[in-house]
Amino acid sequence: MLQALDKNAERWALLVFYVMLVVTMAVEVLRRELFSYSSIWGEEIVRYSFIYLAWIGAAAAVKERGHIRIDVIMHYLPPRAKALLYIFGDMVMAAVAVIAVYWSWETVMVSAKFGSVSHGLRVSMIWFLLAVPIGFSLMLLRLAQSFLRDLRALRDGTPVYEGDKLFD
Repeated sequence: MLQALDKNAERWALLVFYVMLVVTMAVEVLRRELFSYSSIWGEEIVRYSFIYLAWIGAAAAVKERGHIRIDVIMHYLPPRAKALLYIFGDMVMAAVAVIAVYWSWETVMVSAKFGSVSHGLRVSMIWFLLAVPIGFSLMLLRLAQSFLRDLRALRDGTPVYEGDKLFD
């Protein structure tokens, strides 16, 4: 079960938020065009679904090495140098993610202290502000997995995982 969760957790979360976004947006467009009426909560659901999509999608991209990058130099490096460069990149990104988790968690705690709620849904803002620390925490998990995978490649001298290529 853990293996299936490790493989598909982000995919399922992305699917849920994407469906929520598309269905809510379609309903709101129909309501606005057919009934000349729109709700205040529909816009918020779409906005916050998109925010969760972005942060969970970033973690999924870290897992698959799917972030946009310029890797011209990587084609000319031997496997060990590639692994070292990827390890360095993962360490830098992990440092950024730790800082982001710290400061975004601080924002969540301030919101909890003052009890702020969203305007349309009247739901605690904590649930929406948690998107950032959740996304960066998932990134830290995926960076740790990537780091271990790259260390194995460096130790064994095998080619490092570079993600699936969109164009070759």
